[in-house]
Amino acid sequence: MTNQTLESTGSSEHKGRIAEEKPRVAIVTGGSRGIGRAVVLRLSELGFAVHFTYVSNEARATEVAREVLARGGRAKATRVDSRDVQASTAFVEETISEAGRLDVLVNNAAITHDRLLPMMSEADWSSVLETSLNGLFGASRPSAKQMIRQRAGRIVNITSVSGLIGIPGQTNYCTAKAGIIGFTRSLSKELAAWGIPVNAVAPGYTDTDMLKHQSEEQRAQALARIPMRRLGTAEEIAVLVGFLAHEAPVYMTGQTMVVDGGFIG
Repeated sequence: MTNQTLESTGSSEHKGRIAEEKPRVAIVTGGSRGIGRAVVLRLSELGFAVHFTYVSNEARATEVAREVLARGGRAKATRVDSRDVQASTAFVEETISEAGRLDVLVNNAAITHDRLLPMMSEADWSSVLETSLNGLFGASRPSAKQMIRQRAGRIVNITSVSGLIGIPGQTNYCTAKAGIIGFTRSLSKELAAWGIPVNAVAPGYTDTDMLKHQSEEQRAQALARIPMRRLGTAEEIAVLVGFLAHEAPVYMTGQTMVVDGGFIG
């Protein structure tokens, strides 16, 4: 695990004001692209100091952090392979040690390796599940401990409509995303006594890099199944994540909120 930190380049007066305000702290896994990037930017707009992970593309992570800083916010990018439970745990623990608090965890890291099951390799299967579920466990466990100590905090898990209805060619991805829904429901019950809500967001077809591999025919077939006749945007998903992280009633917990243009009705 290696760190890459970018500090604000604002005036000394601006820096002093930020330090005095002691902003709330958010962690976002998989924050360098797509929905994760949009969530990082949205949480920054809401006043959070955002610590986010990326796995390989340092240039993209740097770009996101610089964009946050250019808007007057705080960001720190750290390379973490979400398949590694210990690395995910260490990242969260180091963030808490550095910041002294943790207000929001957004578990977003995920990958796809789509194939029909008869053609799916063991690597296709394990890499998808490990990225989503090992990272979920590795980041959530220390986060939950800190939030219990604080008696405050919020956890938002990014799942997918794939985990609700099943998609051909995605047995690995659907299994991982269904697991996130079960995890959300269980953890919400465990943390309810401390007033810590745990919810999930299930995007439908969203215009991100994950769909770049689709052919024009596949995209047209997908659009035909969406009543709104368009793909969602990462920014639309981020608005809902921001609501759950910032404004939603604490009494709302264990829910999976679908954002899919009417895809599953």
